[in-house]
Amino acid sequence: MRLSDKQYEFIKGEVVALFERYDVRCIPISGFELAYKMGISVIPYSALTEKQRSAAMKVSTDGFYMEDPSGNDLIYYNDGEGISYERTNMTILHEIGHCVLDHQGESDEEEAEANFFAKYAATPPPLIHRIKPELPEEIADVFNISFEAACYAMEYYQKWLAFGGKDYTEYEVRLLRLFDVA
Repeated sequence: MRLSDKQYEFIKGEVVALFERYDVRCIPISGFELAYKMGISVIPYSALTEKQRSAAMKVSTDGFYMEDPSGNDLIYYNDGEGISYERTNMTILHEIGHCVLDHQGESDEEEAEANFFAKYAATPPPLIHRIKPELPEEIADVFNISFEAACYAMEYYQKWLAFGGKDYTEYEVRLLRLFDVA
């Protein structure tokens, strides 16, 4: 699902504001670290009882965000065999996106917003530009993401370059200052 340009710009600004608020300053971006700084409890499916794990898998085979009755933010994630750290990290960033964007349901639009949030948080084009990659593997190595995610990040980075690139927006300047690149 394609979001509006206004939605994309809003989400990018929210990611940068979040990084500023929680002093995120190093690459690769860790969803675990960010969740910890935000006070979100991150719970692996393996810590659940068999019945709870079965229920969690019915909600999502990857992970999900919820607020408990006491108002505590929780992210549950599947840490089963064969699931890479890279995938888990993107899942956690995706779920943080749901929290930050104050999503109330599971609409296609909210999923698209959370997906974009995770992609932008993990690999902001201004930070990719710092390494001037020629191949997706370079992005995968530096940002600790899967090759598939790196291909998408490379494609997005190339679009970013074509449509403005180093004509940084105000939030991109703030992002670069956080990572000592400005």
